[in-house]
Amino acid sequence: MKWEGRERSSNVEDRRAGGGRRIGGRSIGIGSIVVALVAGWVFGINPLTVLGLLGGIEEAPTVSQGPAQPPPAEDRAAGFASTVLRDTELVWNKVFQAAGSDYSEPRMVLFRGVTPTACGTGQSAMGPFYCPGDRTIYLDLDFFDTLARSMGAPGDFAQAYVIAHEVGHHVQNLMGITDKVDSQRGRVSPAQMNALSVRVELQADCLAGVWAHHSQKGADWLEHGDIEEATNAAAQIGDDKLQRQSGGAVRPDSFTHGSSEQRVSWFRRGLASGIAAQCNTFN
Repeated sequence: MKWEGRERSSNVEDRRAGGGRRIGGRSIGIGSIVVALVAGWVFGINPLTVLGLLGGIEEAPTVSQGPAQPPPAEDRAAGFASTVLRDTELVWNKVFQAAGSDYSEPRMVLFRGVTPTACGTGQSAMGPFYCPGDRTIYLDLDFFDTLARSMGAPGDFAQAYVIAHEVGHHVQNLMGITDKVDSQRGRVSPAQMNALSVRVELQADCLAGVWAHHSQKGADWLEHGDIEEATNAAAQIGDDKLQRQSGGAVRPDSFTHGSSEQRVSWFRRGLASGIAAQCNTFN
């Protein structure tokens, strides 16, 4: 990706200087959902299932943090994340305007260890996640090292795909999809909730593809192999592949993010069409 020197987002807050602190308030049921996190977010792309759909949303503890600080200008990793976020802002503003609506931009918080969120205490072990309660993406940049070294998905566009997927969850939130799915919690069986979670995640993959479609048209910053980096990342974090790697049997009824084939297929669908309406995974 030819990203250096491009405009960065002003919606990025850097909390890393205080990383590693234990923040008051209970965590998001970490002890009881370790398996879900491993199968979902360390191996997937977003713990929205755990945070909102399965576990409920908890108010974050009140913590005085002072004025929000942007990341240092010389921080390359933070600069990359900020540049990708800015491009998603440009794309989704245009898409929403074309549909006669306004796009409310999400925030991104860079952190280490733990940090307060409107969904409870966020932890690095969850991987990147979007909290609908405060419309914020939470990202520990060390996750990208894990993505490359442990999960077999290197490359800057693989990282951009992760960020775009989280922005996809924000788009779902603005469209009311998150609330509609969350309203089913407690009304349907765990298996049915898992199935809804898969649809949520696959739609976010498709919306990431929609962003990539418009981004390349507008910025012309993709290079040879970039799309393959994103599709490889989607394939590496499919539920079926991860279940095989963990030594267990493939259990589609326990999927929370979708199979490798599904994730790649829906990302490519959004990429090919550039139309958010083509991302209706619920139909």
